[in-house]
Amino acid sequence: MPQRWLRPCRAGAGRARCGLSENAGGPPVNVLANGATNLVRADRESEGERLRLMHAMERKLLWLSAWMIHHANHVRPNRDGLKVGGHQASCASVISIMTALYFEILKPEDRLAVKPHAGPVFHAVNYLLGRQDRAKLETLRQFGGIQPYPSRVKDGAEVDFSTGSVGLGVALTSFGSLVQDYVHLHKLSRPGVPAGRHIAIVGDAELDEGNIYEALLEGWKHDVRNVWWVIDYNRQSLDSVVQDRLFGRIEGLFRDMGWNVVTLKYGRKLEAAFAREGGESLRRWIDDCPNSLYSALTFQGGAAWRAALLTDLGREEGIRAIIDPLSDEELGALMTNLGGHDVAALLEAFRAQDAAGDQPTCFIAYTIKGMGLPFAGHKDNHAGLMTKEQMAGFKRGMGIADGQEWEPFVGLEVPEAELRAFIEGVPFARRLAEEGRRLDSPTVPVPEAFPLPRVPAGRKLSTQAAFGEVLAELGRGQGAAAPIASRIVTTSPDVTVSTNLGAWVNRRGVFDRHLKNDVFRDAKLASAQRWGMSPEGQHIELGIAEQNLFLLLGALGLSHSLYGARLLPVGTVYDPFVNRGLDALIYACYQDARFMLVSTPSGLTLAPEGGQHQSINTPLIGIAQDRLASYEPTHADELSILMRWGFEHMQKPDGSAVWLRLSTRGLEQPQRKLDPAAVVAGGHWVVPPAPGARIAIAYQGPVAPEAVAAFEELRTEEPGAGLLAITSPDRLHAEWLASRRKARGGFGAPSWVEQLLAPLAPDAALVTVLDGHPAAHAWLGAVRGQRVVPLGVDHFGQAGDIPDLYREYGLDTDSILDACAQALLG
Repeated sequence: MPQRWLRPCRAGAGRARCGLSENAGGPPVNVLANGATNLVRADRESEGERLRLMHAMERKLLWLSAWMIHHANHVRPNRDGLKVGGHQASCASVISIMTALYFEILKPEDRLAVKPHAGPVFHAVNYLLGRQDRAKLETLRQFGGIQPYPSRVKDGAEVDFSTGSVGLGVALTSFGSLVQDYVHLHKLSRPGVPAGRHIAIVGDAELDEGNIYEALLEGWKHDVRNVWWVIDYNRQSLDSVVQDRLFGRIEGLFRDMGWNVVTLKYGRKLEAAFAREGGESLRRWIDDCPNSLYSALTFQGGAAWRAALLTDLGREEGIRAIIDPLSDEELGALMTNLGGHDVAALLEAFRAQDAAGDQPTCFIAYTIKGMGLPFAGHKDNHAGLMTKEQMAGFKRGMGIADGQEWEPFVGLEVPEAELRAFIEGVPFARRLAEEGRRLDSPTVPVPEAFPLPRVPAGRKLSTQAAFGEVLAELGRGQGAAAPIASRIVTTSPDVTVSTNLGAWVNRRGVFDRHLKNDVFRDAKLASAQRWGMSPEGQHIELGIAEQNLFLLLGALGLSHSLYGARLLPVGTVYDPFVNRGLDALIYACYQDARFMLVSTPSGLTLAPEGGQHQSINTPLIGIAQDRLASYEPTHADELSILMRWGFEHMQKPDGSAVWLRLSTRGLEQPQRKLDPAAVVAGGHWVVPPAPGARIAIAYQGPVAPEAVAAFEELRTEEPGAGLLAITSPDRLHAEWLASRRKARGGFGAPSWVEQLLAPLAPDAALVTVLDGHPAAHAWLGAVRGQRVVPLGVDHFGQAGDIPDLYREYGLDTDSILDACAQALLG
C-alpha cells in the first residue's frame, strides 16, 4: 500500500503534500510449504491496510495541531496584541510517534508524559478518540481553555502527568513506575486495573536538564521497570541546532544505567535505498552529515539535496541510479525519511520491545522539526508560525474547505465509517475503569487524636524529635492507627536518621522490589538501624538529590488517581535544601499531588552547622507556594494536632500538600489544652491581650523562649500586652486574602487573623519574631493598620551557638525588648 505523508516544504510553498511513495524495504515474502505463503501475504495485506488507516490519522493530527495553533494566533480575536504562540514545528516532529503509540501500542493502563510543546497534538489525539470536545480545541491558550502545556489540574482527566516544566515530566514517569510497583507489591492495587507502562515522549533539548540524569541513577538503584522514554530527536532546541556528538553520549548514558536503547534513525524508504548499489555510500554521507547542514538542506528542499549529493557523491558507483529518477520533491521526501516519521518502523520497534519484557527502554527516534510544514528544518522554527498565506496553501493541500477546519474526517481518502470503526478498536480507546482514566480511591480513616510524646518535668523536646516519636508510635499500627499506618510511606534523600525517621523505618522496613537482608542484624552486630529491605517495606530510601525527593513525593501523592490506591506520603529533608529541589516541589504542587513534607532542622537555630545549613527564606516559600499548606509548630502538642490534621487534609478534594518546618532545639513543653482549630488556622493567643492593648509580641517556632522572656519583662510596663503563637503565617495570609476577595463591594466574615488582632487597639504595635525572613510577618500590619516591627534573619548565617547567633541576628530577648520600646515610642 502507498504511504501518504507530507513533505518538508520550502518557505512559502503553497502545496504541502508529498507525492506517493511505496512502503518499500520490508522483509521479503518467503516461499513456504503448505500454503504458508498465503498466510504471510494475508498478514502483509492486513498490515498494509492498518498502515493506510494510521497514515490517515497522521495526516489529520498534523492538520488539527497546526490549525489549532493558527486559529489561536490568527483567527480568534486578539484583545491585548500579545503573541499567542503554540510551537507548530515541535508538534509536527512527533506526529508519527504519537500516532503509533496512541492508535496501536498504548493500553488503557499505560501512563504518559507528553512533551510540553506537543500539547496541541495530545488534544487532537483525544479529539479523534472522542475524549475532547471540539469547542475546547478552539480555546487553546485562552482563559478557561486548553493550557499551552498539558496540565492535570486545568486540562482534565486525560492528562496523566503535567509537563510544562521541561524535563520533570520525563523523570516523573520513572518514579511513577516505582510507585506502581509499590502499590502492586503491597497488594493495594485496584482489582481489574493491571500494571501499565510509564511512557515519556521527550524533546531532545529536555536531555539538557540535570534532573533527568539524577532520576536515571535513582531508577537504576531501585531497578525500575516498565518505563519507556521516546526521544523526539529532531536535533533542534530553542536557540540552536543540537551538537552532533550528543547521540553517542545519550546512548552510552542509558546503557550504563541498565536501559535498553533502540535507535530509529532511518525509515523504510531510506533503508531500501541503502540496500541498492551505492547505498552504503549514501548511508555514510547522511551519518556524517552535520546536524546543521542536514537541517538547512531539509529547509531548502530537493534541489539543494541533489546539488549537495552530486557534489560529494556524484562519482560514487550507483548513486546516480538512486537519485536521478527522482523528482526534486521525491528526493526531498527520500532524504527526510527518518525513523521517527515512519509509522511502520516505529510500530515494529515498539512491538518488539513490548514482547521483550519490562526492561526500561529508551527509543531514540530521529525526526525533523516542522516535518510537513513550510519551515521544516529551519533553525529558527521553534516559535515559528505559518503565515495566513502559508496556512491557506497548507489547507488546500490537506483538502480542507472553509468551514470544515475542525471536522475530524474531512480531507482524508479513507471513508469516515472505516476510520470510526478503526478508532473504536484502538486499545487505548477503552476505558481504564468505570470512572475513566482518573481513578477514585476511598479516604483512609485518621484517628481522632494523634499520640503526644510524654516529656517528664524539667526535660526538653524538639519538634523534630517529637515528629519521630509520633510517627514511630503510629508505626505500631495498633487500634485506630492500623489503617493509617498501613498507608503511610516515607522517603528521604539520605537523611532518614538525621531527620528522626529511624524508629519508623525500624518498625515498617525499607521498600525494595527484592528481598535483601540486613547484614549487620544477621551478624548480630550492634546498630540502632534495623533496616531489612523487602517488597513489604514502607520507607523508600533515596540518594542525596532533592529533586528526586520531590518527584517521588509527587508520584506517591498522585497514587490515588493514577493507581487507585490511597497512599499517605511523608518526605523529610533538611530545611535549607528545600531550595535545591524547589523546581520539583513546585511541579508536584502544580499537579495537586498530596504529601506531607517535613523539613528539619531549620534556621540559624541549627547553630554550629554554619551558614550553608541554615535556612532563611523557606517561610516565604511556604507563603507563596500554591496548593501547599505550610506550618511551623513550636511545641509537640501543636505538632501532634497538625500532623493529624495534615493526614486528613491531604485526602480532601479541596485539600493540598502539607509542609511542616521543624527544629532541633529542645524546648520545655507547656502543660495546656489547645484549641485545635486555632492551631490549624495559623495562630493562638498564649496570653490574650487586654481589650485595647497597646502592644503584643508574636513568635513563630524555636525562638519562643526569647519571646516569652521578653514578654514577661514587657508586661511589667504594659500589663495588658498579649503573647501570640503563630503556627502558620501562610494559612493566616491565605485566609485573609480569601476573605478580602469574598468581601469585594461589601463586608464578609472576618478572617482568623483579623479576629486574632481585633482585641488590640487600632494603633497598637505588634513585634514579631521568627528564625527566618522577617517579611513572613511584615504583612500583618496591613490587616488592621497596626504598626509592625518584624524581627528575623535576612543575611547568611554562620557557625556559632544559639546565644551568640540570636544576639548577632537580632532574635534574642534584648533585641525583642528594644523592638518593643521602638514600637511604643512610635
